Amino acid sequence: MARFGLLVLLAAVFGSVVATPVEDEQVLLAQDKRWDWSDCSSDSHIVHVKSIEVSPDPPQRGQDLTVTVVGVADKRVEEGAYADVTVKAGVIKLLHKEFDLCEEARNANASIQCPIEKGTHKVVQTVTLPKEIPPAQFKVEIRGYTDDDDDLLCANLMMDFRPHRGSYIPW
Repeated sequence: MARFGLLVLLAAVFGSVVATPVEDEQVLLAQDKRWDWSDCSSDSHIVHVKSIEVSPDPPQRGQDLTVTVVGVADKRVEEGAYADVTVKAGVIKLLHKEFDLCEEARNANASIQCPIEKGTHKVVQTVTLPKEIPPAQFKVEIRGYTDDDDDLLCANLMMDFRPHRGSYIPW
């Protein structure tokens, strides 16, 4: 599956921006909602997302996906920031990997690069989704840390490529 390019992109994008804490809960998706996100950060996290938009909505296999994230960095984010990313299809763990956020942002030629200054940032990035993405619901857990291992960000994402509409997503 083309190295989970979208997941790397999202990890890089989240390295620069994340929002309101969400405890364990079930999120009911609207009939046409095929992706969603929630913030699991606390006040100790440095980055807080204000919004995430994708185009097209919903994301389509084999097409370009543009992700726009607006967020606030409470402090400067230095080189060495990293994210632990876990990807699951149902309860099956497909990927667990650590990504250097600054390196991923450079490799993706992201619109923001390290060091990331304190303040509000808008990141827009486009990636081509592989045609081979299987018809499944993917959950992505992103836990970011500073170069000193302090909390940077916490986010949960879901993308549903199944042919049916609407489902419950337990975080």
